[in-house]
Amino acid sequence: MVESQSSRWQPAGRWAITNGRLILSDRVAVGQAVIIEGERILALDDEGALGDMARFDAGGHYVSPGLVDIHTHGALGHTFNEPSDVAFGAITRENARRGVTSLLATVTTGPLADMVQCIEYGEQWMRRQHAGAEVLGIHLEGPYFSLAQRGAQDPANLRTPDDGSADLLLRQPRALRIVTLAPELPGALELTSRLARLGIVAAAGHSDAQDSQVLAALQRGLRHMIHMWSGQSSTVREGPWRRPGLLEATLTFEGFTAEIIADNRHLPPTLMALAYKCLGPDRLCAVSDATNGAGLPEGTRFALGDVECQVEDGVAMLLDGTSFAGSTTLLSQMVPILIKAVGISPVEAIRMASLTPARVIGADDRKGSLAGGKDADLVLFDDSWAVWQTLIRGQWLGIPSDRE
Repeated sequence: MVESQSSRWQPAGRWAITNGRLILSDRVAVGQAVIIEGERILALDDEGALGDMARFDAGGHYVSPGLVDIHTHGALGHTFNEPSDVAFGAITRENARRGVTSLLATVTTGPLADMVQCIEYGEQWMRRQHAGAEVLGIHLEGPYFSLAQRGAQDPANLRTPDDGSADLLLRQPRALRIVTLAPELPGALELTSRLARLGIVAAAGHSDAQDSQVLAALQRGLRHMIHMWSGQSSTVREGPWRRPGLLEATLTFEGFTAEIIADNRHLPPTLMALAYKCLGPDRLCAVSDATNGAGLPEGTRFALGDVECQVEDGVAMLLDGTSFAGSTTLLSQMVPILIKAVGISPVEAIRMASLTPARVIGADDRKGSLAGGKDADLVLFDDSWAVWQTLIRGQWLGIPSDRE
């Protein structure tokens, strides 16, 4: 973009983004323009075929589809467990500033009545227009988890799926896009079937399941695995026998999609590369799992429910240092880690943060790629993979404050 062109440049009618390196689902394209009309991408076309159409000069930057984070809890001291305009607004605006144009508001384990209230509030939020990242639905992470694999989930509020509480949590099924549970718990198979019938993605996590229990859940409709290596059982010995766990099932069984928290803290590059090698960019997506510590200074203390945490060494940590408590890195900040530390190509790294997560939740008809008919959600990255500008539903949000 030339210096005289404002970050708020917003023409009426049909216009085009030109002079960018377009990150498509299979290649980086130059000499192509993204033509936008209203809130939608109209088409891609050669720059020479635009005639006198109004143009936005991308200045040679990468032009990427807007990022889609299907597992994010919060930012700037707030979480989606706070059913308020202040919390939802702060989190969605910060994500938009960082190139995340749509997300799932991820609600973690808490008192049952509070979780129900958060789901109901999220459904109301989705019915209104807002300036930040679009909330595509709720990801309910809990309360049906293994005590041993709970991580930072509040143990006082863990439940089993057979206790009747699912009836309350599923009162607003249209708002729910993912429900994560431990498939070995009593009633988990029945709940998995119920979620599948409702069109809600049944996911496994915070689980001590063995591979046979995972296979049984797969046959009932289990489709997704959250944050690999975090809260996942692995191989154990029973006498002379080795019993594979949730991790090995994730790496081996066909039919699953899965997540990695690509902050270079939860997983070292070798493990991220292993997940990529086993699942590939069409089944593996990057997620932030960002907590309310995202965007806060090092050493800041914050609470996840009744669990005290701290921003330490670029990650959220329990005060006793025994477990991570989610990340403090938003999704766009993970893109350069995937590219530079893990060695994934820019095209596939962006796909893991846009089209693949959109496909997991069935939103790929509107989100996740630069294609005609999709929402005009775009991100412009510079050569260091820092976000330069964000476009949501055809509207520029402006330059991120740390680059002004």
